[in-house]
Amino acid sequence: MHFISEDLEHYVEQHSQDEPELLVQLFRETHQKVLQPRMLSGHFQGRVLSMLSKIIRPKHILEIGTYTGYAALCLAEGLAPEGTLDTIDIKEELVGIQQKYFSLSPWKNQITAHLGNALEVIPTLDKKFDLVFIDADKENYIAYFHLILPMMNPGGIILSDNVLWSGKVLEELDPRDTSTKVLLEYNTLLKNDPRVETVLLPIRDGLTVSRVL
Repeated sequence: MHFISEDLEHYVEQHSQDEPELLVQLFRETHQKVLQPRMLSGHFQGRVLSMLSKIIRPKHILEIGTYTGYAALCLAEGLAPEGTLDTIDIKEELVGIQQKYFSLSPWKNQITAHLGNALEVIPTLDKKFDLVFIDADKENYIAYFHLILPMMNPGGIILSDNVLWSGKVLEELDPRDTSTKVLLEYNTLLKNDPRVETVLLPIRDGLTVSRVL
């Protein structure tokens, strides 16, 4: 679903920083070889993630939902010199393309990719995070939020993707649609939880920025 016209989206991309060549290659290979390539962050959102990370200058980043690694590489652009990025995905078939592009990047020694259930992996990470990007199964967004919040440094940023869910958040709820139901609850949680302050940005499919108090 396009929230602005495709022509305007193209104009926005043309007047934002260019994609690094490595990400151009990853974008192309993902569209050639992987199902549902629209899940990729893409040029404009990727540059937004990069810019936010560069502003925050995080020491430790957590990404929940690696897919083919595009967003992870965007977020890594802002890592502190000795920083780390942990990224988690449950799909074994994506490991090859992830590792290919991580190994070609300047952050190959700073990125750790975990294969498994994020709800099981996250408690094993002995770190305090400055930046978290949630972009996995929508049914567990609330569970992820409650799990990572105690692991955040004060002032840390939680980014949540797909919170507009192709506009379904405005439609009459189908009782069988668990993802939309959870996202509606999640968006309300982020707005009302006194431990964070939140702004929902209408970027691509909706990106929420929550600052931990």
